[in-house]
Amino acid sequence: MAKKFTYRGKTLEELQKMGLKEFAMLLPARQKRSILRGFTELQKKLLEKIKKAKEGKYKKPIKTHCRDMIILPEMVGLTIHVHMGKSFVPVNIKEEMIGHYLGEFAMTRQPVKHSAPGIGATRSSAALSVK
Repeated sequence: MAKKFTYRGKTLEELQKMGLKEFAMLLPARQKRSILRGFTELQKKLLEKIKKAKEGKYKKPIKTHCRDMIILPEMVGLTIHVHMGKSFVPVNIKEEMIGHYLGEFAMTRQPVKHSAPGIGATRSSAALSVK
């Protein structure tokens, strides 16, 4: 039998019915402080897009630069495109992501890929033809 998701003893349905202040009390200290201080303008704009998308009024993909937004229970099931410096990465929000930041799921650093040295990189490369 599949294990039912709970966050601090609350099911997803209970979390979605909770108010924002009640939900904030379940979060770790940093996230709790961030929510209780209030949302920034970018975060408010993102929440509006999410509400419209849930109602079916927002047809375009939800794109945001707001990597410091905490994943709330109302976001579960949506795909949010998070900016990672150069492009947008689609992030499918699942129950296990609640309480984390959006930026945690869109990595900004890529692994280093080394190839052959460029022209003038070493003394031996000066002897190579430029073709």
